[in-house]
Amino acid sequence: MSDQASRPLVTATVAGTLLQLAMVVSGHYAPAIANLFAAGGMSISAIAGLVYSMLAKPAGVGAAAGGGAVAGGVSAFLGILVSYFLGDVDAAVLGFGTAGSAVTGLLGGVVGKFIGGRRTA
Repeated sequence: MSDQASRPLVTATVAGTLLQLAMVVSGHYAPAIANLFAAGGMSISAIAGLVYSMLAKPAGVGAAAGGGAVAGGVSAFLGILVSYFLGDVDAAVLGFGTAGSAVTGLLGGVVGKFIGGRRTA
């Protein structure tokens, strides 16, 4: 994969990771935010997938879904890992949280493909 081709994936993953980290660090100090870790984390992963798809403009739905799943899953894994080291979540969340976020990243990628594919006159 060339630098040109990987740039959208790196950009979406970094953006998603920064948002995930902001959420978990804030949640460490604010229980109200911690109560939203699941929904917030999956939403952030969906956004990362959407960003990937909009930047990459992949040729097909499969590529949009795959890139979105990677961006969403990797960013969630890193956020959950920090949350685990802070003592806020159990180790099991690394598995099911990452998997759920990869699915929402995939969905974000697919939505981005259809949004990005529309042209206005």
